[in-house]
Amino acid sequence: MSPKLTLVAPAAGGLATRTHCPYCAFQCGMTMTRQPAQLHGQSAHAPGAQQVEVRADPDFPVNRGQMCIKGFNSAALLEHPGRVLAPQIRGVDGVLRPASWEEALDFIARRLASIRERYGADANGAFGSGALTNEKAYLLGKFVRVVLGSSQVDYNGRYCMASAAAGQNRAYGIDRGLPFPVSDIGETKVLMLWGSNCAETMPPIMQWVQRQRDQGGKLIVVDPRRTETARGALHLALTPGSDLALGNGLLAIALDMGLIDRQYIEQRTVGFDAVRRALHAYEPAQVERMTGIGLPTLRETVRLLAESESSMILSGRGPEQQSKGADTVGTFTNLMLALGKVGKPFSGYGCLTGQGNGQGGREHGQKADQLPGYRYIVDPAAREHIAKIWNVTPDSLPTKGKSAYEMLDAIGSPGGLRSMLVFGSNVVVASPNASSIRDRLAELELLVVCDSFVNETAEQAHVILPIKQWAEEEGTVTNLEGRVILRRQTLRAPSGTKSDIEIMCALAERLGHGERFRYPNTEAIFDELRRATAGGKADYSGITYQRLDEEQGVFWPCPSEEHPGTPRLFAQRFFFPDGRARFIVVHHRPAGEEPDADYPLYFTTGRYKEHYNSGAQTRRVDKLVDAKPEPRLQMHPRLAERLGADNDDLVGVESRRGRVTFRVSVNYEIRPDTLFAPFHWGGRAAANILTNPALDPTSRMPEFKVCAVRARAVK
Repeated sequence: MSPKLTLVAPAAGGLATRTHCPYCAFQCGMTMTRQPAQLHGQSAHAPGAQQVEVRADPDFPVNRGQMCIKGFNSAALLEHPGRVLAPQIRGVDGVLRPASWEEALDFIARRLASIRERYGADANGAFGSGALTNEKAYLLGKFVRVVLGSSQVDYNGRYCMASAAAGQNRAYGIDRGLPFPVSDIGETKVLMLWGSNCAETMPPIMQWVQRQRDQGGKLIVVDPRRTETARGALHLALTPGSDLALGNGLLAIALDMGLIDRQYIEQRTVGFDAVRRALHAYEPAQVERMTGIGLPTLRETVRLLAESESSMILSGRGPEQQSKGADTVGTFTNLMLALGKVGKPFSGYGCLTGQGNGQGGREHGQKADQLPGYRYIVDPAAREHIAKIWNVTPDSLPTKGKSAYEMLDAIGSPGGLRSMLVFGSNVVVASPNASSIRDRLAELELLVVCDSFVNETAEQAHVILPIKQWAEEEGTVTNLEGRVILRRQTLRAPSGTKSDIEIMCALAERLGHGERFRYPNTEAIFDELRRATAGGKADYSGITYQRLDEEQGVFWPCPSEEHPGTPRLFAQRFFFPDGRARFIVVHHRPAGEEPDADYPLYFTTGRYKEHYNSGAQTRRVDKLVDAKPEPRLQMHPRLAERLGADNDDLVGVESRRGRVTFRVSVNYEIRPDTLFAPFHWGGRAAANILTNPALDPTSRMPEFKVCAVRARAVK
């Protein structure tokens, strides 16, 4: 049985349903008021249908009645006139034409079967998303491995949270974005935000930052730019790509100042001596030169973190989206373990997960190396457990596949993909070296894009399948705290659309695996996921739709229905057999590409608060486009003077991979050697045309945040 809709006080025109925002990993609680047309089953696209009213939910404990501009305008896409409402198939003339669902699904199934017969199972693959619900992410991993028999599945979370996940797994034996509730941020005495401009990327979280400061707490921000988040904070404007050196340097200074917690290290960790010896290479003066941060500031930072009753480091994409991102995260865990903070109240290290279901999306099998429950696909015990749930033999499950960028980059090469199904991702805009990825996709024999709109990736598709949107179906997501929540269906989907789940099940039926993909409802998929995760690190077995309907979410791990969930990790033990955390020896190394005589400037990317990821959604919302109609290149006045550029001028930026022309914003809030642009636009305005696909050897994260460029004014 599906749970009852939770209704709140009626608003004008209809009943309000509690649900959650479709955007970032904060997963703000919201209420949606369905107008009479929707309540009586009429499509939102029918003549005379009224808009849906969205309000922030004051009772949800994460956002407490606050939302950002994206959340308040999230319903605009549900009624957007550009929405795709019928399958599209590209004809021999290269033109997309409408088709029936039967024709489209039959066409895809025939192509998939033919490609497998000619090239082998791994010639078919899929690209998933941190926007997919837990049920979809779980089913996608199952579909690729059981129906396609392929190892080739990965997702865009590899571009977002992969380095933080790898770093936490190595240090703690488990990865959960925040190992404590977001409310703990408001109680810590010292908060260090490292490479996160959360005032722009996750505005409702700033209420907790403000609470921390109102209570006398200190805020430290590490960022090459003086962002909105950094205003009024102790700002460490480090040299791009020097985060790892800074992390090691802070720990070396803590050792030199006698501020480490030796009792905690002895009782709760292993491996410290090796790290201590490695830190001899990080003399304070050398760290000062590498990072551009003065020694007095470095010492003040260490003293604040060490001597305060509580302190925490929260990282964003800045230090993580580098070719040494996982090792950089290792410096954060090393530092906080050495200071004795991890597992203490209002203290430790956490990652500010980005995508809506970035946490759950990496737990349940759409990642190339994982099976549900955060099990590893190369582990024989994990394979046996999942094979029983899926009613297949362990030997039939493929092994580890390629990571996201590697899978895309291998298209057209021997052993590379010949077909790809894309769910919830706009890979042409989101990938580094974007022009190359666009060219790779053109070599596919079959590209299927499941989306509500024709984005830059769908423009190259052989088939576009129109899907239901977030408010038109139910499903669970897991926010940045590890809180599993239920997104409730609010509206009836327009005719002509299907859910990603319906698409996978229909293709499984056509490809001879229908009996393993028949579910009466979404809750049945979640119940199978619960069984699949039982005993795993990310154990959801005690979480039910009924509990999610009655509670304000449930934190995993939750191994039984009687278990209350686990809001805080590490108070007693870490997730290794001996219960101890691991120190990790890591060394600074240059970025994959450093400035030189030909390309003398750093280039880095980030977000605007009005837009989200590749902009495939937000660039269609008038209010958001009016607020931020184009990407602006941020540069320091000294650099602007050298280039002969001023505000609103056009400047061409060129890397070894391509060239983009931006309109300029000149201000003092960025380093003179650094350029910044947001990555929400495609086409010739795509910042990722410039970025470097150098990969972290552990997480396989591309180096979005550091590359070398040159610039000149366009006259």
